[in-house]
Amino acid sequence: MRILQVRDPGFRHALESILSRGREDQAVEGKVREILARVRREGDKALFEYAKLYDGAPLSSSSIRVSPEEVKGAYGKADSKEVEALHLATSRIMAFHQRGLSSSWMVAEEEGVILGQLCRPLERVGLYVPGGKAAYPSSVLMAALPARAAGVPHVSMCTPVGPDLMVNPYVLVAADLAGIREIYKVGGAQDIAALAFGTESIPKVDKIVGPGNIYVTAAKRLVYGQVDIDIIAGPSEILVIADYSADPALVAADLLSQAEHDEQAMALLITNSEDLAHKVLGEVKARLEGLPRREIAEAALERHGAALVVENLEQAIELANEIAPEHLELLVEDPWVWLSCIKNAGAVFLGPFSPEAVGDYLAGPSHVLPTGGTARFLSPLSVEDFLKRTSLISFSAAALKEVGEKAMVLARMEGLIAHEQALKARLGNEKDQP
Repeated sequence: MRILQVRDPGFRHALESILSRGREDQAVEGKVREILARVRREGDKALFEYAKLYDGAPLSSSSIRVSPEEVKGAYGKADSKEVEALHLATSRIMAFHQRGLSSSWMVAEEEGVILGQLCRPLERVGLYVPGGKAAYPSSVLMAALPARAAGVPHVSMCTPVGPDLMVNPYVLVAADLAGIREIYKVGGAQDIAALAFGTESIPKVDKIVGPGNIYVTAAKRLVYGQVDIDIIAGPSEILVIADYSADPALVAADLLSQAEHDEQAMALLITNSEDLAHKVLGEVKARLEGLPRREIAEAALERHGAALVVENLEQAIELANEIAPEHLELLVEDPWVWLSCIKNAGAVFLGPFSPEAVGDYLAGPSHVLPTGGTARFLSPLSVEDFLKRTSLISFSAAALKEVGEKAMVLARMEGLIAHEQALKARLGNEKDQP
């Protein structure tokens, strides 16, 4: 991890190098297109062959779906304290998203105009949960519970398995707590194809959510339009803005909390105190010594970690808004004073007792956040992402007469004469209208 001075001539070039990561290549996209086309054409046959090829999983139509007995058995394998923690996370996440639920509305204007909006949940949502060596029950809750709060009637979950066909017990417990009753033992780009197009075993969905590797991400990008997706997720990232008042040990701990995710994770400190920057780097070095995922964290910090030293906090905020990080921590003397200046961030954490890690697990908001600078125009996953809106328009004869001539003018302006005639047919016979 290095220190970069914003006033140095090479600062911009160094920062661009840090921010540039996780690019897809053409070879990946080509292979994913092949997988999508084959699963769409051959259904389960292709799905099972890919599961055997990539995961060593001998799937069949009778083994692909998790049984109720397997879910029940997961509780027996799980530690009671960990199940209790999942219960707490479930209740907090659900409560948060229920507060954001929109409702249908209508308004009656003068002369018989009724306008409004119908809010309806999506019918089917598919949740992808990564598998392999790591297990992410928190990802199950963070993606499934907003859908449940929205009232989505059918939420299915897919996660890859190995030769033993076993799903991590905590993932199953989380799915059960989130009300998921359809769980399939399949992953990768082939799973995204199954959710998007449907197979004999897996019904097609309206939206796919959840993180995955580069192949899953490419597949989600390519099926968008056939179905909706949440976001194109990139590597994890954290940006900490800190001043003289910050505890270097806390800053270092929070930077490492993201650096340990993977080698492409980004961990940045922006500070107006060069002394703090040096102390944080010392703390990072010390804390790396006992970290189980030390090699991963070290690689991330070397490639995409830095302490950026600026002249003042105004400059720090300006730079943070430009970077638009996934997670932004304000470890400054009075964080609430600066909150109104934050324009671009997936989530903002204010003060020394609000670490990014609490947001990852049970604060309430979903931890599915925009990455790679997309917080400039994207928002965190929420209950709104699982609702569709339908506009309501009702005009009486008198109301149409009031505005119809102007609508005809606009139709002629655009050269759409059939539009004009559709209006004229009604305006010419307004006395016959109810």
